[in-house]
Amino acid sequence: MVEQSPAGEGKSAVPLWRRFSAGLITGAADDDPSGIATYSQLGAAFGYGTLWCILLTMPLMIAIQGVSAGIGRVTGRGLMDGIRKYYPRPLGYALVVSLVVANVINLAADIGAMGAALKLLIGGPTLLYTLCFAVVSLGLQLFMPFSRYSPILKVLTLSLFAYVGTVMVIHVPWTAVFRSIVMPPITWNAKYAVGVVALLGTTISPYLFCWQASQEVEEMGVGSGRKALKHTPWQGTGALRRIGVDTTVGMLFSNLIAFFIILTAAVVLHAHGKTDITSSAEAAEALRPLAGKLAFALFAAGIIGTGLLAVPVLAGATAYAAAGAFGQRSGLEHKLHQAKFFYAVLVVASLAGMALNLTSIDPVKALYWSAVINGVVAAPLMVVMMLMGSRRKVMGTFTMHWTLKLFGWLATAVMAAAAAVMFVTWGK
Repeated sequence: MVEQSPAGEGKSAVPLWRRFSAGLITGAADDDPSGIATYSQLGAAFGYGTLWCILLTMPLMIAIQGVSAGIGRVTGRGLMDGIRKYYPRPLGYALVVSLVVANVINLAADIGAMGAALKLLIGGPTLLYTLCFAVVSLGLQLFMPFSRYSPILKVLTLSLFAYVGTVMVIHVPWTAVFRSIVMPPITWNAKYAVGVVALLGTTISPYLFCWQASQEVEEMGVGSGRKALKHTPWQGTGALRRIGVDTTVGMLFSNLIAFFIILTAAVVLHAHGKTDITSSAEAAEALRPLAGKLAFALFAAGIIGTGLLAVPVLAGATAYAAAGAFGQRSGLEHKLHQAKFFYAVLVVASLAGMALNLTSIDPVKALYWSAVINGVVAAPLMVVMMLMGSRRKVMGTFTMHWTLKLFGWLATAVMAAAAAVMFVTWGK
């Protein structure tokens, strides 16, 4: 008897849009309002000087996200579930505590940025908009099954084309841009080094690993026909092909948008002496007098659109990680009473992020500490992921291909080096 791959996995007859899922959503969520702020800061501060980094992060991001997706699809478990099963539990607890703290700070920054962006567009009270965005996002996660919520997230990825539009309505000196990629104008000082570390930490972030692995598990829900590949190896060819295409397209999309955001800030802000940007909303506001109302509106609208995508991914990744580390049932497809711990973490993380916007905490400093925590967590988590993906005990016959091993370990080394640079340049 020849068993077929489930619908939507690697079949040429399936429409291309339906083959995109976890990879596309994860890649788009990486360009969240906090990421937009970081990319805008880099473009404003260094002009074209960090554009070359996008070429570095692209293959590394594709590889490490492919590893996380593969672990989820092969084992039928999220990352923290796997760490709990195969490694000392204190390791999982330490990683998840750090992840939760960093994610809550990111949630606060993203929710606040969305409120500030809407105020820029239509006026009104920032705090009210912030609370509304948080409540709407939380409500959708609590009361809409993942099978219905996932398509909404996928549509929200289209909001990132606002940054493609922004580049189209400003004058870009493409010759100078290409020259800066081939011969990067690197500034050899601590500030530039910290900027490169910030870009790496924003692009390759732990919550993305947890989300993509868990979304692969979610999509093995009722009616999909998908099962963990360890137990259904005949599904392997189609599943891994789909993951490869989905992840590659998602990460290319993510890095392309990051490139355009840095480029916009470089062309408009840096070129006009505006080199100190502290938030995504400030970047949007700064565009208005320099690049016109259309560029400003596109940039601000993009903050709202990607925030609506990133906030549930951040909150969901937090809940998946915590539930996995403590051996609790998880999944947005479950009803509230079926996964109480999972939803409790999701609610608390979302409310904590909302509450931080009511305090006097400096969001720029909070994001800095979030980046520090992510920088510390990323490398050890990536080491564990690479070890899991290489073990037959974990992956069965689906251990990582040598190309994933090569670029995955390279990504791990780069993130470890970035963390080291961060500490060496501390306070400089």
